[in-house]
Amino acid sequence: MIKLAAQRYINNFRGFRREVWILAIITFINRAGTMVIPFLSKYLKEDLGFSYGQVGWVMVCFGSGSMLGSWLGGKLSDKIGFYKIMVFSLFSTGILFFSVQFVTSFYGLCAAFFGIMVVADMFRPAMFVSLSVYAKPENRTRALSLVRLAVNLGFAAGPALGGLIIMNIGYSGLFWADAASCILSIGIFALLVKEKKKTPEEHLELADEPKKSVMKDHIFWLFLFVSFGTAMTFFQLFSTLPLYHHEKYGLTELQTGLLMTLNGFLVFLLEMPIVGFFERIHFPKLRIVLFGAICMSLGFFVLLPEFSSNLLVLNILFLTFGEIFAFPFSNAFVLSRAPKSQVGNYMGLYTMSFSLAHILSAKTGLAIVSVKSLGYFWNWVFMGTFGLVIAGLTVYIMILYKREQLS
Repeated sequence: MIKLAAQRYINNFRGFRREVWILAIITFINRAGTMVIPFLSKYLKEDLGFSYGQVGWVMVCFGSGSMLGSWLGGKLSDKIGFYKIMVFSLFSTGILFFSVQFVTSFYGLCAAFFGIMVVADMFRPAMFVSLSVYAKPENRTRALSLVRLAVNLGFAAGPALGGLIIMNIGYSGLFWADAASCILSIGIFALLVKEKKKTPEEHLELADEPKKSVMKDHIFWLFLFVSFGTAMTFFQLFSTLPLYHHEKYGLTELQTGLLMTLNGFLVFLLEMPIVGFFERIHFPKLRIVLFGAICMSLGFFVLLPEFSSNLLVLNILFLTFGEIFAFPFSNAFVLSRAPKSQVGNYMGLYTMSFSLAHILSAKTGLAIVSVKSLGYFWNWVFMGTFGLVIAGLTVYIMILYKREQLS
């Protein structure tokens, strides 16, 4: 029985082209090496002596650069190809991460991290476009999940390695490690994966494709808000929830870390089988995203009674299943909707919605919590209700999409 279950689990990782596995491997190396980000606010506050306000502004510049980079990466992937953007982005990011350790002024770091994130986040939409090329149509959603798995594993390993480097070398070691991981990962990619040139038939197909402006794709823009909303609620996991664990239930950093680990472990264990199952039965992507939005919403409503710390486990479970349902299938829906000549443009806007959600999730949640008459209780009410609004909007998109398919 155990052997059969293990075999079925392994089967979810089969059927990928060699290029997809290489993309997953370099994504893991790159994300495991992204050690500066988890320690950035600590580095700015404790090592450079910045005020909380200054740290906040550096993080705003960081997020703003990420948004611009996502948009640029998408646009340029359509213009000059995803391969060139991926190589340029990671190699240049490596050089910039090495250089930024020598910048210590407030305005200098605002400009530096804005610039780094513009270049670094050009990689994300380009990588998604590459999956639309290298992954087979029938397992594209699983390919996206495989790369997400590599990201999660990399983020799990990165902070631990970063902590060891800080203890033994100092913060300068983090910048060296980040730079090395970027250059190593893109070196492996350039060595093992060659740029796929369009055939004459593909050029003709693109030329004959009906011109469709992304600005007029109303379903896409509504769906973009759904993606933003699910990400904004989920990202509370990294801002208000750790504070709530300690302030309300007295949890230690270790206990909060274990809850975070539960999220990562369940994603690692369950996402690929769940995605594989829905792919095999051809279940509608929008309906699965709806399940995800509802799970996100329930994840905050379960916190309202405040009678037991066990509710925190329920919260993590709902958010985890919300993540598993919403993120890979929303990504796949955007890829399937984008015209072939505009995949980069669509994916750039999609990744921008996550960058914006990162910024506004922390700002909104902490702003509500800081008001004495509101606090955590009303933040959970707001986030849960916002999740239901997103679920309702998803139902509306499903109706519009069905009408579009019938017309």
